[in-house]
Amino acid sequence: MKLIFSILILGGSLLQISPDADQILKKVDYNMTSDTQIVESDMVIYGRRNSRTVTSKGYSKGNDQSFTEYLAPDREKGTKMLKMEDRLWIYSPATDRTIQLSGHMLKQSVMGSDLSYEDMMDDRKLLEMYEAEVVGEEVLEGRKAWILDLVAKVDDATYEQQKLWIDQERFVPLKEEMYAKSGQLLKRVTLSHVEMVGDRWYPKKMNYKDVLKDGEGTDFIVRSIQINPEIPDYIFTKASLKK
Repeated sequence: MKLIFSILILGGSLLQISPDADQILKKVDYNMTSDTQIVESDMVIYGRRNSRTVTSKGYSKGNDQSFTEYLAPDREKGTKMLKMEDRLWIYSPATDRTIQLSGHMLKQSVMGSDLSYEDMMDDRKLLEMYEAEVVGEEVLEGRKAWILDLVAKVDDATYEQQKLWIDQERFVPLKEEMYAKSGQLLKRVTLSHVEMVGDRWYPKKMNYKDVLKDGEGTDFIVRSIQINPEIPDYIFTKASLKK
């Protein structure tokens, strides 16, 4: 898969124009998002003295509906999360209660990880959320990458600004940096173990690092992923939280 460059002839010499940022994001969105997904994953949370692994199975449909069930360890087993548009409900089997998170509470850490609830909820396409500009190139882990600066064009983006390093051949992010409106760096994501899933490239391992915290961050490891499977509508209902 190659991106077509525009070429101009000026004074007998060739001038190469920068690739179109929107076209790059369109290809990235195709690889990283789909109409529906089912993902089984491990979240490895690195603490000061040891680490722990949380296993889950997640279902998503479009940008507005997702459902996650935690399978292990025993402490988290049976915990479920349901997202419907901008609302998030969490069911705890220990208390047999369902609570709704909203507003500033969504910035809280998920189970002590470097991911917030906002990070897990925002599944929208980059092209829909950001204005992008190609600002350079760099080689990461032997892969040529374009560097893109992104500025939010919607009011409810989790991060006002982002910087992405996009693999020039496979059109997946290799590194991401997320910034506050003030320009302060908040999080860094390193993506690796890129594999073909159907006709898409997809990174099977992502390390999230909250730069405001100490530690090695949190690894999100995809054990299996299904692209565009059929998912029953009842999965995305509050009744499914207590099933």
